[in-house]
Amino acid sequence: MMKYIMFMAFVATVVATNLAVTKFGVVAIGFGFAAPAGVYFAGLGFTLRDFLHDVGGRRWVFGAIVVGAAMSGFLSGPLAVASGVAFLLSELADFAVYAPLRKRGWLRAVAVSNVVGLCVDSVVFLWLAFGSLEYLTGQVVGKGYMTVLAVAGLGVWRALSQRGNPAQVGSPETRVDDDAGNGEQTS
Repeated sequence: MMKYIMFMAFVATVVATNLAVTKFGVVAIGFGFAAPAGVYFAGLGFTLRDFLHDVGGRRWVFGAIVVGAAMSGFLSGPLAVASGVAFLLSELADFAVYAPLRKRGWLRAVAVSNVVGLCVDSVVFLWLAFGSLEYLTGQVVGKGYMTVLAVAGLGVWRALSQRGNPAQVGSPETRVDDDAGNGEQTS
């Protein structure tokens, strides 16, 4: 059940990202920086993708990336190509980093893969959408805010949920076996 929820939540961040950019354009994100308004939802999406990886495995992740990229292209109107390509490349980069690091610890894997994903997403989107990297610092800072909040929130949730049951979702005992890629739990 959790993999369906994470799949929908991940894809919902794509919809929210594109709707925010379309409705609000560029917004101030603090410290004198500005970025396209979808920056917060995009930052959250990287952590949700990593969580989906843990509960569903790579097939669910690739399915969500394809659905998200298609929706991104469909929903963003004039920014369709930039949004779809940036989403696809950044999520694949996030996945490529997360998968091998996951064995060394959840927090490390999420933090490092999110940084890689948000940098790829920011550069590709800004270059394709605006032909400029003018908002790059704002993009990275805004997505960084959400990465920190999402990782902290999920870390607290995981810690609380494991108090009574150490074999909770995302723990090494129940993590999806990526090597098999079949969505089977390893416990």
